[in-house]
Amino acid sequence: MRSSGRNSGSGNRDSRGAGGKGRDDKQKRESRPRPEERRYDVGGSQGSEGGKSGGRGASARGGAKGGPKAPQGGGRAGAPRRGPHGQRESRPRELDAKIEQRNRDRYADKPQVTTPKTFPGAEQEGERLQKILARAGMGSRRACEELIDQARVEVNGQIVTEQGMRVDPQNDEIKVDGLTVATQSHLFFALNKPAGVVATMEDPDGRQCLGDYVNNRETRLFHVGRLDTETEGIILLTNHGELAHRLTHPKYGVKKTYLAAIQGPLPRDLGKRLKDGIALEDGYARADHFRVVENTGKNYLVEVTLHEGRKHIVRRMLAEAGFPVDRLVRTSFGPIGLGDQKSGWLRRMTNTEVGMLMKEVGL
Repeated sequence: MRSSGRNSGSGNRDSRGAGGKGRDDKQKRESRPRPEERRYDVGGSQGSEGGKSGGRGASARGGAKGGPKAPQGGGRAGAPRRGPHGQRESRPRELDAKIEQRNRDRYADKPQVTTPKTFPGAEQEGERLQKILARAGMGSRRACEELIDQARVEVNGQIVTEQGMRVDPQNDEIKVDGLTVATQSHLFFALNKPAGVVATMEDPDGRQCLGDYVNNRETRLFHVGRLDTETEGIILLTNHGELAHRLTHPKYGVKKTYLAAIQGPLPRDLGKRLKDGIALEDGYARADHFRVVENTGKNYLVEVTLHEGRKHIVRRMLAEAGFPVDRLVRTSFGPIGLGDQKSGWLRRMTNTEVGMLMKEVGL
């Protein structure tokens, strides 16, 4: 009986020992998470169970040599800090001011970089030639550079073949294909003056005048020559004094063309009489050209071209020849034609037209 007790006691001890070992193994298994329950720390601040840091996450994020450093407090690098309730924390203004001052101090003594001149003579005053040409309506700057390469541009009588030349648009004479280029400081307009408009820039009697069509211009303009109040047609407005003077001076003989409505029948020699000269109270007046444009019964539309600019000269010539004028329209002034421009319309003249006018009077 005693031996059996011993045996039973030892069996109990063995069973207790085996039970204790089983419990230890169970605790170890419980402390070790299953594969599907394992969490890999990617922040580096929290490891596996038990609060230990390190592990696979720390090595992947910042523990391995050369890897990116993990941000403090978890989360991805560069993410804005957030408060206890999840709201984004703002950076103090004092810190922003310090950063800005530090950047100013860093670049305060930075040396200034001076680029070399791209062409000789760049230090001279004036504007680049291609820029002036482009502004005058000769095309894009690239197209104007091609004009210079093609030796089609001249400045003060000298053909320019090199790029980058600087000129003074106020004083230098610029021509393209022999035609003077109008600079930005000079304005040129063509107006189709209606009948009843006084050919002056101002009228003391309050009648409609040329100034009413350009009252929104900051630059003072003046008319080139005059037209009778009842005469319609093209009249030029500009601020180029020398051009206006030459266009109206008899020395340069700029031709003007008119259409006159008269009553017939007309004799065959009317054109010859006008070209030979009609005696007026202030001397002979001669037409440079005459032709019949249209004839409907007794109504005739005739074209008269002359280079004189005396007052009422076309009306006086035809009236002296026996054919009073019912309506008179000036259709061209030198090389500038009225075309389909409507009555009362003001248009800016093209650079080609201005060049043709200047060539007409030797400018």
